[in-house]
Amino acid sequence: MIKVAVTGAAGFVGRHVLGALASQDVEVVAVDIRGPEDPAQVSGVRYIKMDIAGADTEAFKTMGTPDVLIHLAWKGLPNYKSLHHFETELPAQYRFLRSMIEGGLKSLLVTGTCYEYGMQSGQLSEDTETRPSNPYAFAKDALRKQLEYLQSTRAFNLTWARLFFMYGAGQSPNSLLPQLKNAVEQGEKVFNMSGGEQLRDYLPIEEVARRIVFLALKQQGLGVVNVCSGQPVSVRKLVEGWVTQNSWNINLNYGHYPYPDYEPMAFWGDTAKYRAVEVNK
Repeated sequence: MIKVAVTGAAGFVGRHVLGALASQDVEVVAVDIRGPEDPAQVSGVRYIKMDIAGADTEAFKTMGTPDVLIHLAWKGLPNYKSLHHFETELPAQYRFLRSMIEGGLKSLLVTGTCYEYGMQSGQLSEDTETRPSNPYAFAKDALRKQLEYLQSTRAFNLTWARLFFMYGAGQSPNSLLPQLKNAVEQGEKVFNMSGGEQLRDYLPIEEVARRIVFLALKQQGLGVVNVCSGQPVSVRKLVEGWVTQNSWNINLNYGHYPYPDYEPMAFWGDTAKYRAVEVNK
């Protein structure tokens, strides 16, 4: 039976990845700084408390020598502009992953971010040059390149699952959908937001988790793979859809907030590579 370890297992994406793994014939080890104290544990999963920043060189053995590592852990979000990402997090991340590979890990999936593409607009494929424009994206992009260089001296499979936008249960309360839902529950009549004309690429978190698990269990070096819908949708249309689907009685105040300065107005992912992998499953 394949043994799969998941770091950042108690996070938004991590909990859904554990749920997706529950339907697979695999042994699962959940690794998180909260460990067994995590109140949302999944039955049949072994939990290990570990801060990867302070993990020793025996982390691979501590996790039970997994065949596959799904690496989701990353501190400091959602503050994309903090220098912490490349001053502290990047070296800690690389040190941990290198120790896992040197310990014997053969297959690694790491989640990246669409922000690695920077301020480029339109449809973005895995072949598009990365141009990160904030510290978080810079650190993620640098980590990917470090791991690719490491492959020249160590044999391991690397898949870089580049995530776009997602929504669903357990999301940060500062995210768009939870903020809207909270406003409705508080009886507010107006929800302030941006103009809503920006085009984004959204997937429900359950589908994001399913794709992450599918790619990881391939145990192949697939390189960068966009995890996205491939379908651009305006934030305005998305929010209006949520309001309609849930029959919420609230007015949307467009233009109250400025558009974010760390992302372009219109960008979405190309799913051709993912679809090719799925066809050949």
